[in-house]
Amino acid sequence: MTNRFVTFFAATSLAILPLSAQLTVGGYGEATYSYNFYSDAWNRYKNPANFKDATHSRVDLPHVVIYLGYDFGHGWSVQSEIEFEHGGVEAAVEMEDDEGGEYETEIERGGEVALEQFWIQKSFCPQFNIRAGHIIVPVGSTNNAHEPNRFFGVFRPEGDATIIPCTWHQTGINLWGQAGAWKYQAIVVPGLDSDRFGRDNWVGSASGSPYEFKIANSIAGVARVDWTGVKGLRLGLSGYIGNTFTNTLAQPNENWEDVKGTLAIGAFDFTYSGGGFLARGGAIYGHLSDADRITAFNKKMRSDSPSPKTNVASEAISVGVEAGYNIFKPMKIDRQQLYVFARYDYYDSMLSTTGGLLKYDWCGRSRIAAGINYYPIKPIVLKGEYSIGLMRKPYNNEPAISVGIAYVGFFKK
Repeated sequence: MTNRFVTFFAATSLAILPLSAQLTVGGYGEATYSYNFYSDAWNRYKNPANFKDATHSRVDLPHVVIYLGYDFGHGWSVQSEIEFEHGGVEAAVEMEDDEGGEYETEIERGGEVALEQFWIQKSFCPQFNIRAGHIIVPVGSTNNAHEPNRFFGVFRPEGDATIIPCTWHQTGINLWGQAGAWKYQAIVVPGLDSDRFGRDNWVGSASGSPYEFKIANSIAGVARVDWTGVKGLRLGLSGYIGNTFTNTLAQPNENWEDVKGTLAIGAFDFTYSGGGFLARGGAIYGHLSDADRITAFNKKMRSDSPSPKTNVASEAISVGVEAGYNIFKPMKIDRQQLYVFARYDYYDSMLSTTGGLLKYDWCGRSRIAAGINYYPIKPIVLKGEYSIGLMRKPYNNEPAISVGIAYVGFFKK
């Protein structure tokens, strides 16, 4: 029994190993450091002149994921992913001597622990499979490829992670399959919650739930198609559509009965690999109807509600592209890789507003980054980059130097 436990623990902590013909174990993790040549004060955009020469630095564990999967046979399989974001949450009960010996719960570390995936799948043939449970919503490039070895930057692409949920995971049903160079997915999930929409992240905070359940008064549809008909090239189209306004615990009265809050998102992404070159990128555009009415409703909510209660844009956009070259390729060093890369992003969580809502210019920016990715072995990557967020006047640009180390280990039969 002891030997089996040691084997399981080592596989979970280090990489994916086949413990049996049916069981797969694995995951990925990231550790990062960044020195930022700008302020992180909450009001730095209200009074930019006061924060012109400020700096700050951070260390973080953005994502640490443990993966478990099992193949029951006869086409039935299950997969789960538990994610610890920013180191997870540490809580402890302490007795306070200076408060009469009262017991108090102390939060010693911020972060999140989330069940990112849990689904059961029935596979009939390569062209048709059914997956039900808590699944990834593959809209955009980052949600489709969110592991740290599938983007060059130290952190996930900033634009995608700003305007839509990332990683986007919800409970639903997914029909998927592959025929030749084509792969498709058709998904039904609960609609996003409009009371969680806001200025800074548009709809990015609305896939999760602050409650012990996910409101599902409205249903949304998701579709994705990928094509790999040319060697080294993949092209993908994805989209989302659904009503959002009724997904709230607050009960709108008859004055709001015409508000739908229809959210439509369209995305294109691609990857290309060949001759030592690797390029990736994509674009996301989203439109929200009744954005001004949703803003008004959210601002009337109780002060202790989870809504940010800020202006909500009717349109948002994210565009990003990165390219790198493995300089070890011409040296014929096969076991290691050293990519030199550059990346450009443009995003705006308040691209357009309706109903006279104030549009905040600091919500839109360009970002340029350049750096290296070094793979001493395939599952391990060391990253370093210099980046700068180019802000509109009068806001201060946001340069940063970041480094990180990550691993990804997945066993696939």
